Amino acid sequence: MTLLAALLVMATAAALARPLARRLGRDAGYAMAVAMLGALGLVLTGADEVFAGRPVTAEIPWIPALDVAVRLRLDGLSLLFVVVALGVGALVMAYCARYLSETYDHARLYRLLGLFATAMLGLVLADDTVLLFVFFELTTLCSFLLIGGQGLKEARPATRALVVTGTGGLALLTAVVLMWSVTGTTSVTETLARSGEIAASPLAPWIAVTLMLAGMTKSAQVPFHFWLPDAMVALTPVSAYLHAATLVKAGIYVLMRFSPPFADTTLWTVTLVTAGLVTTVVGAVFALQQHDLKALLAYSTVSQLGWIVVLVGVGTDQALAVAGVHTFAHALFKATLFMLVGIIDREAGSRDIRDLSGLYRVMPVTAGLTAIAAMSMAGLPPLLGFVSKEESYYSFLQAPGGWGPVVGSVAVLSAAFTFAYSARILYGAFAGRTEQPDLYEPRLSFLLPAALPAVTSLGLGLFVTSLNPFFTRAVQDTVLGEAEVDLKLWPGLDSVALWMSVVTIALGVGLFLARGPVDRALQRLDLPFSGVQVYDALYARVLRLGDGIGRPARTGALAPHLAWPLVGVAAVAVVGVVVLRDLPAARATTRPEDWVVVALTAVAALGLARTTSRLGAITMLGIVGFLVGVWFLLAGGVDLALTQLLVEILTVVVAVLVLRRLPHRFEPTPRTRRAVAAGAGLVAGAVAGLGTWALAGRREPSAVSRYLLEEGPEGSGGTNVVNTVLVDFRGLDTFGEITVLAVVGMGLLALLRRDRPAERLPRDDDAPGDRTVLYVTSRVVVPVVVVASVVLLWRGHNEPGGGFIAALMGGLAVALVQLPRGLHGRTPLRAEPLLASGVAVAVGAGLLGMLDGSFLRPIRGAVEVGGFYQSLTTSLIFDVGVYLTVLGLVVAAIDRFSHGRTEVAVDVAVRTAGGAGDGSGDPPDDPALPDDDHRPVTTEEAIR
Repeated sequence: MTLLAALLVMATAAALARPLARRLGRDAGYAMAVAMLGALGLVLTGADEVFAGRPVTAEIPWIPALDVAVRLRLDGLSLLFVVVALGVGALVMAYCARYLSETYDHARLYRLLGLFATAMLGLVLADDTVLLFVFFELTTLCSFLLIGGQGLKEARPATRALVVTGTGGLALLTAVVLMWSVTGTTSVTETLARSGEIAASPLAPWIAVTLMLAGMTKSAQVPFHFWLPDAMVALTPVSAYLHAATLVKAGIYVLMRFSPPFADTTLWTVTLVTAGLVTTVVGAVFALQQHDLKALLAYSTVSQLGWIVVLVGVGTDQALAVAGVHTFAHALFKATLFMLVGIIDREAGSRDIRDLSGLYRVMPVTAGLTAIAAMSMAGLPPLLGFVSKEESYYSFLQAPGGWGPVVGSVAVLSAAFTFAYSARILYGAFAGRTEQPDLYEPRLSFLLPAALPAVTSLGLGLFVTSLNPFFTRAVQDTVLGEAEVDLKLWPGLDSVALWMSVVTIALGVGLFLARGPVDRALQRLDLPFSGVQVYDALYARVLRLGDGIGRPARTGALAPHLAWPLVGVAAVAVVGVVVLRDLPAARATTRPEDWVVVALTAVAALGLARTTSRLGAITMLGIVGFLVGVWFLLAGGVDLALTQLLVEILTVVVAVLVLRRLPHRFEPTPRTRRAVAAGAGLVAGAVAGLGTWALAGRREPSAVSRYLLEEGPEGSGGTNVVNTVLVDFRGLDTFGEITVLAVVGMGLLALLRRDRPAERLPRDDDAPGDRTVLYVTSRVVVPVVVVASVVLLWRGHNEPGGGFIAALMGGLAVALVQLPRGLHGRTPLRAEPLLASGVAVAVGAGLLGMLDGSFLRPIRGAVEVGGFYQSLTTSLIFDVGVYLTVLGLVVAAIDRFSHGRTEVAVDVAVRTAGGAGDGSGDPPDDPALPDDDHRPVTTEEAIR
């Protein structure tokens, strides 16, 4: 259970980030670093088992019916990424404690970084594809919040990162579903054990493509690379952790983990090798073009990720092992460089190498650490980066299909550019005449987090053979077979890779010596478009498309809104006439009393269509609803009848509150419009009637209905099938529905605000209204209604009732209290705590089900008090959550329509981005909304 404990430690640290920051300020970063090291220590307790070939596992059931569980598994590959995620994370947290100012919002940053670390840890430990997808998306969401949390300037880059990496998340979800359809399991271990079955499946190409799309978007491969340099608007610690060491490595992890089924396929190899080679060269060229050190490191990260993707695409045991080595080496030297650039920026006030010069005289330690990290990135001995580069060359030469020399040559070109921009960092910031002699070395606590990975890279390079067992285990657990890794610092003079390194260094030195002409040539390199421009153009066109689709609905008139469903009904009728043939004979399903209800409903509907009085229309509409309730009652649907009647009563109550603000009569409408409306109504009614005649009463009861009627009482412990279906058999659906209701209720509270006290009518406590018949009657009736509400809730599992019906009855009590008060009094209950507690109680009931194996599984029991025996079930607790949520929604509606007025702001920013501009295709900057677009709109206007 150490894996679960590690996740719990990180989740707890994220939860406690705010109180820690409130107490410790920016020094809370040290506490977060300790938490990360503690979680890493818990994981490392299983390292001996992993090296012995016995992965550490943990499992908690989640959705047993679909074989989905919270499965965790620590093997060699996941151990590698855990060390990167938590090790670098701890250093970045300690770095934040000195980098951040005292006035910065430390709590938010630490909480999000802690949540991201939790998600990354869960991602690499996940042994269930659904769980892996959840954590994969959680890292995307955390990245979005961390990039965009600084202000409006960062909003667009954050959105680009979210859209691109979120698209990869959807691709991963598709791959998860396709793999499950082939293997019938969501276990990663079992899925990969059936790699041959996946590779032989007709779905194999689609699985491979979606997995590659997920990995390439997350790891910023061309053409999705643009989001990563764009995301460098984030804080330097965020860039060091997410966009150099961890987030971008999530895509690498997915590609490595799921490589076994596809490593020998042409589609997988050609796509990854080609995309990786293009990315590594493009990223390196763009990196050499930059003057801003952070931008340079961003493009160099893109290049290095492309390098690793090429290794995954080559797919041999050695290539996959080296992919792991270079992932580890890259995390070390890039974390150091990002943190040191942050130090330079803080001390010198600039990251532009054109403004920096001679810093080695005033910041010698910083210069030395930068030299170590840059040498590792350039692939110079005796750093770990040199070992990973040499081993990469060997792997590139083994590329399948005889393409080894081509892949190797392109890699040498990319590595030469890498050498050149590594030298550019050192020379640009530290060489030359010292322009800022008053600078000084930062304190040790600021330098130490950046120094540790640099020194580690040097030490591991010198003693690289000590890493052989670690990476041997990692590659064995990647390829699911035997493999051996033999890392060494000195390859020998007869090594082809060594001479490739010599060529690399020679070309790199040449590029550096010719840095003037090279820089001028690169600055003239002006592509006709950039990734950001393409994205923005597509984004604007999508918004424009949405604007066009939604334009017919942006009106206060009812006709355009009704036109679409009416056209849809007519289209369904046409399809039904074409499709439905040879219908079974209908059974006699009507009785004389049914036709009485039909006749009364028709009269009420005709009266509704003819009346010009708003009150008359509400009355007729209520009569129609009551008649439908009577029809349900005649058919034996007592629960449905109760629900219908209570909904109609509450509808009338809310309508009365609204009618107080509207004229007594409808505005006159032209005769032509009335004729069109009548024709549309007749067509829709005829279609509905014919559809009912064609589809009702022509089949036997379904197997599902028979099961629920016969087995439901025994399986759920309740005899009210309607309620047991809602809270037992499809409790997850009901949970989703009440969540939607809670969101609707909160939206209603946000959209309609209460009138200010000055806007309310003056109240006379002795007003005769307080002595009206309605007021006195409510005093007598409300207690009875409240008792009835509680009884309906309690008995709902076995008799007509349940949480929804009981909540409507409770809402009726609130309405009876509120109606006499009108605009003057507050509603007796507050909606916000009801909505929040309702969802919380439902979640709690679901978590109780985890004790018996899955979320929302009912747990049954019984109590006996004074000889009275009462069966109990957690479904009753869940029903209480339903009750509170529905009651909260009713209270919100009554409260806001009693006192509220709307604050509607027209979102012209979206419309402008989608439909306006200068014709360039680029969305304009977010405009300041004019005052007219924020004018308070009255409830009357909103209703009309």
